[in-house]
Amino acid sequence: MKHDNQNIILKTDQLSIGYTSKKKQNIIASNINISIKKGQLIGLIGANGIGKSTLIRTLSNVQNPLKGDIFINNKIMNQYNGLELAKVMSLVLTENVSSKNLSVFELVALGRQPYTNWVGSLSENDIEKVNQALEYTNISNLKDSTCFELSDGQLQKVMLARALAQDTELIILDEPTTHLDMYHKAYILKLLQKLTQETGKTIIFSSHEIDLAIQLCDTVIVMTDDGVISDQPSNLIAKGVFNSLFPKDLIAFDEKSGSFKVKK
Repeated sequence: MKHDNQNIILKTDQLSIGYTSKKKQNIIASNINISIKKGQLIGLIGANGIGKSTLIRTLSNVQNPLKGDIFINNKIMNQYNGLELAKVMSLVLTENVSSKNLSVFELVALGRQPYTNWVGSLSENDIEKVNQALEYTNISNLKDSTCFELSDGQLQKVMLARALAQDTELIILDEPTTHLDMYHKAYILKLLQKLTQETGKTIIFSSHEIDLAIQLCDTVIVMTDDGVISDQPSNLIAKGVFNSLFPKDLIAFDEKSGSFKVKK
């Protein structure tokens, strides 16, 4: 059991997520108990409006849980200070990048902030980490480009590179394939899979690309109105979990192909 705990990078215990306004709680999901193993690619899926972004923001400490605990490396997350947490977990949200006037190298180098001195000077090791992140994401040729010149797909790779340069065990991304075409959606998620295999990092991402998540992820977290469940895709298929994701009047899950099909 101790060995199993050492292999778990993130765990929740009776977690409830949502919002508090005027002393009233709006609970989106409750009793969330998931364990994320190190070195895996984890996809978080569910219907629109089910609360995926709220769960991502709660797991990444952007907003507080309503109830329960989140553990990172068996330590309660709220016991980390900001600098400690930034050396364990990096985050890529869907908000617009406010630093588009920076070069690609400069934006990726912002990932080194937890390690640089108070004036932000990059050491040789910092520069090496930045260049390594550019290589991993196949954008070394763009390092001198200004970020506002980039396509959405290129910019998404830059943001991923910044998270890699931060050199954390855990990377969390909210909808990394938003605004991308089908090819670039597959490209980004395939890249995430490759990164977990080559770096040993754990990557959690939320997505509407359910078919791709089933094909590429080691574990899938599924949010439904009935609760939150996580398991290997093959086990979730066997349990019929994907059959309950959407109303059955228009689309159905085909267990043989592992994908959704429009009803004729």
